[in-house]
Amino acid sequence: MDFNFTDDQEQLRDAVRKWVDKGYDFERRRKIEAAGGFSREAWNEVNELGLGGLYISEDDGGLGMGPVAGMVVMEELGRGIVLEPFAQTLVSSGVISGYAGADVKAQWLPRLAGGEAIVVLAYQERKARYKLDVCAAKATKVGDGYTVNGTKSLVAVGDEADAYLVPAQLDGKIALFLVERAASGVESRGYSTQDGARSSEVVFDKAAATLVTTDGLAALEHAVDIGIAALCAEAVGVMDKTVALTIDYMNQRKQFGVVISTFQALRHRIADMKMQLELARSMSYYATLKLNAPTEERRQAMARAKYQLGLSMRYVAANAVQLHGGIGVTDEYIASHYFRKLTQMEMTFGDTLHHLEEVSSRMNDTAGVFA
Repeated sequence: MDFNFTDDQEQLRDAVRKWVDKGYDFERRRKIEAAGGFSREAWNEVNELGLGGLYISEDDGGLGMGPVAGMVVMEELGRGIVLEPFAQTLVSSGVISGYAGADVKAQWLPRLAGGEAIVVLAYQERKARYKLDVCAAKATKVGDGYTVNGTKSLVAVGDEADAYLVPAQLDGKIALFLVERAASGVESRGYSTQDGARSSEVVFDKAAATLVTTDGLAALEHAVDIGIAALCAEAVGVMDKTVALTIDYMNQRKQFGVVISTFQALRHRIADMKMQLELARSMSYYATLKLNAPTEERRQAMARAKYQLGLSMRYVAANAVQLHGGIGVTDEYIASHYFRKLTQMEMTFGDTLHHLEEVSSRMNDTAGVFA
């Protein structure tokens, strides 16, 4: 299999990396975090690069570059631990492109491609515990439309988004709806998360909704899988930079009159961190390449990838802090922000133990088919 990137993909990587290095340095990120974890100005700068249209066809105003381009972008945004939720645009554009009717596509895809609208996935509920088929929110048919009742937690920039993709029960089955934040009956309460980003609790009280698809569980699973693939790529970028920061620190920190990077035991730990990074990178490639696979194959791939990424993130983060010493957990030092990001990502879209269970159960189901 050819893992080389095309010229277009390399040019895309270079453009995003230059923006991250020059336009999103650590001081700017700290100011955005202090202001609440989201900057509309930074969001607009990202979208000036045309990134919102990666998963959207040219007919709908996008670039149509596909999952590999999304992976390239997320790696580079991960290197800068960018707070703005670009992955949510990949999720929403992928789901709307794949499941929505023509009217919804015409209304939202061009706006997503141009960065004029932010549509985020609002699916988590307190009692669900990562289970996508557990959904207490309910939808009701009212005339020619629908209303949604329920509460969703940890909704990315939920108090800044223009609309939400919301799974809800309809006639005993999960359907997927699009609800605008400006709709009557929508209330959001924003807060900062551990990694400095912004999330929200969103309450829907008879909120007017547009039906995206009645096959809501399949659409939700696909949405989460796009999110997992994006997160895996982002985590590779975060870990890559974390390892680089750790090496740079070890080349400066002295003990017993010599830099600690000369100590063989510590060099071995860096080697192990790099090994975990490369394991994560290979599984990120695997996840991205399986995004368009049949449902069961895709779901297995995402569970396997997220499990390995969880192990790698935990190992790289812990060793980075240990090799830095006390400075590694101070807010003023950049490495602590990478540590917090990796810790948060390990629990996003299902933690490591959840995906270990998913891998195990899906292997058992497959074994039963061939028994």
